Amino acid sequence: MNQPIAPPEFLQLAGHPLRWRLLGELARSDRLVSELTGLVGEPQNLVSYHLAKLRDGGLVSARRSSADRRDAYYAVELSRIGALLAATGGALHPGIRLARRAPARARGRAARRAPKVLFLCTGNSARSQMAEALTRSLSGGTVEAYSAGSEPKPLHPNALRVMREEHGLDLAGQVSKHMKVYGSRRFDWVISLCDRVREVCPDFRGHPEVVHWSIPNPATGEPDDVTYPRFQDVAAELVSRIGFLLAVVGEPNPRAKEKP
Repeated sequence: MNQPIAPPEFLQLAGHPLRWRLLGELARSDRLVSELTGLVGEPQNLVSYHLAKLRDGGLVSARRSSADRRDAYYAVELSRIGALLAATGGALHPGIRLARRAPARARGRAARRAPKVLFLCTGNSARSQMAEALTRSLSGGTVEAYSAGSEPKPLHPNALRVMREEHGLDLAGQVSKHMKVYGSRRFDWVISLCDRVREVCPDFRGHPEVVHWSIPNPATGEPDDVTYPRFQDVAAELVSRIGFLLAVVGEPNPRAKEKP
């Protein structure tokens, strides 16, 4: 008689109803625990307990907020979850494979108009500029990407260097802009990359999808050769996050209002 096979650990971990809801909320945006408690309607001690389980399993990560060090932002590890989902299907039957979506740039061409994404950080000198350039490049130009900041500063030399040397993108012609420049513009997505700018982000017209990615500032004031690896890490994280973003950014936002 065949012995029963225990379900993969991923299913046991993620299959809990509350944990699955938490993963779903974090797949949309990085969140504070206080925000998650409101979204799922459960007490903070219970939410924190299940977040700890997900974190121990490598399904979510946490970073201290740069705006308030007493808080931490939680983020979902989508790449790891994708790999675990693929392995889970294979554990049941080798013929099971994850279905692949159509490439983002192909779906973008079929859309009524190019989706518009605005990236925000404090200085518009590194993270948001890099995200803008990478989105344009990775989408094949089918997504209109922009960036701005709450306190614009000149582009950081390491942002120029990492984009040029590792991604073949030239940011030399880019200039930093204040987010007020786009106050009258309509976007489909507004993505804050800085915990501080999230707290001062204005409301934009047309009810865009508002998302937060809590990404540390690589410009710490140390010499450029010391901080360059941090810029490399930020670029790698942006490539990963933007890849997942492009899978959904071409989908219509039911809350968005077309310009009359």
